[in-house]
Amino acid sequence: MATIRLTAAQATVRWLSAQRVDVDGVAVPYFAGAWAIFGHGNVAGLGEALHAAGDALPTWRAHNEQAMAHAAIAYAKQLRRQRAMVCTSSIGPGATNMVTAAALAHVNRLPVLFLPGDVYASRRPDPVLQQIEAFADATVSANDCFRPVSRYFDRIQRPEQLLDALPRAMAVLRDPAACGPATLAFCQDVQAQAFDYPLAFFEPSAWPLRRTPADATELEALVAAIRHARRPLLVAGGGVAYAQAEVALAALAESTGLPVAETQAGKGALHWNHPCNLGAIGVTGSSAANAAAQAADLVIGIGTRLQDFTTGSRSLFAQARLFQVNVQASDAHKHGAQPVVGDARLVLEALRKRLDDWRVPPEAQREDGAAIAAWHAAVDAAVAGDPGTTLPSDAQVIGAVQAAMPEDAVVVAAAGGLPGELHKLWRTSQPGGYHVEYGYSCMGYEIAGALGAKMAAPTREVVAMLGDGSYLMLNSELAISVMLGHKIIVVLLDNRGFGCIDRLQHATGGAGFNNLLADSRHAALPEIDFAAHARSLGAEAEQVDTLGELGAALARARASSRSHVVVIRTDPRASTGAGGAWWDVAVPEVSGRPEVTSARRAYETRLRKREEPR
Repeated sequence: MATIRLTAAQATVRWLSAQRVDVDGVAVPYFAGAWAIFGHGNVAGLGEALHAAGDALPTWRAHNEQAMAHAAIAYAKQLRRQRAMVCTSSIGPGATNMVTAAALAHVNRLPVLFLPGDVYASRRPDPVLQQIEAFADATVSANDCFRPVSRYFDRIQRPEQLLDALPRAMAVLRDPAACGPATLAFCQDVQAQAFDYPLAFFEPSAWPLRRTPADATELEALVAAIRHARRPLLVAGGGVAYAQAEVALAALAESTGLPVAETQAGKGALHWNHPCNLGAIGVTGSSAANAAAQAADLVIGIGTRLQDFTTGSRSLFAQARLFQVNVQASDAHKHGAQPVVGDARLVLEALRKRLDDWRVPPEAQREDGAAIAAWHAAVDAAVAGDPGTTLPSDAQVIGAVQAAMPEDAVVVAAAGGLPGELHKLWRTSQPGGYHVEYGYSCMGYEIAGALGAKMAAPTREVVAMLGDGSYLMLNSELAISVMLGHKIIVVLLDNRGFGCIDRLQHATGGAGFNNLLADSRHAALPEIDFAAHARSLGAEAEQVDTLGELGAALARARASSRSHVVVIRTDPRASTGAGGAWWDVAVPEVSGRPEVTSARRAYETRLRKREEPR
């Protein structure tokens, strides 16, 4: 057997570079590159190997480990999990900075390979710099924090372990059901150790997309349920996008008249103006979709994990018979659903064939059509604003941004009030145009996520919308976007605090406390010049006061060749009243505030209503 002597780090990089996938009929590397912040735990081993790899596995420098991982995750999301990236850090804080991002990838079922440096496998120099010491367990390192937020975890303590660990990690990254982050904690002395690896190990390997057909019995049960339904409803989730099933979904809806509601991850599965598209569903949903959910006698989830925002904390369609189509059996069995375990596209195509002589009852179609028209009018009203409007609502800013962007633009958001408003109001015309991370709702994702999305879709305009709180939390990758020449547009809505949680605080009877800057303990209120800060990072930036000025600034941003930040102050208390559904946020049973007591009574009433038979 022919062998080649390589360090473990060199072998890892060489193997990663050889993995191939098919994208639109072209074989391309699965790993588009590696994000790296080097330290003593990875610079000598992986650093040397990545340098030698050159363009075979490009390496990008970042400013923050969490942010670089967000960029990697966003890249995979934008490409519908067809390709992924690698993230490597030193041990200690460099590694644990990535744990939040790993959790985000885990929740959202997105592939990313983490290669954090680890302590010495030999333990000769213990405790090394940044090493934690667990007095009762000598096998523990800081990287054990990755265990609960990784779909696959291994610690590389000998170079030959890579022969098993790398293919196992790759199998998870490419598995439609198990997809998520894989972590190989890489002991720093092992990175530098050499081993005679079989040359065959480094031959290019193709990893096709696996499509699992549904069990015939499960599928026929679903077909029968649809044929007997009076008010069926499809709920499209992220699995529709990851299965590249948008065309199949549209074809089924058009041939049968089945109405479709969209989750956060599923938004964009249908063109916003498709006659069967009811819009967003759930807590941040449209009035049309939520009314259909409450009237439904059959709800069919397609590639959704049925998060509480989708189900209205399990209250929105509790009266309906529930089917769950999903490649992941755990998701397919949620909430007592009748499971259909299989690939979303294959199931949708099979349903179209088996329902070619069936259509939704005409009365239901008429009701849905009227509700859709009414919702479109509500959206028009919510996003409208006079050009001279100052302190606009988030909805009005969304309207101005939508008007200024091309139809194929990608909007990126993650936390605060914007995901809710965008879910209701953003009109998505093309797949991949709505990139909102709301599974983990992670503040700080937005700018780094926009960078990753731009790397995945370089010809599309990518606009990140975020609040001042998220910007202050994590903005460093704005400088990286400038450095790499990946232009993004950032719209920063300055409501001087955490406006979304301030609204929730008041809604649950609380006093304004520690959310808005003015309601926080302070000696002086800061006047932060966000535009000046963005310019200091190398971006073009400007502050505007009105909606009209915002539109003009966005035109300049589109014309710019460099990342461009536009700042506008907004009303922290305003939100869209139309649409929406109940969300279970527990209110204290005992409080000295009468407002809390009143909110608790309303909460208990809502809990009783949820439990009532329908």
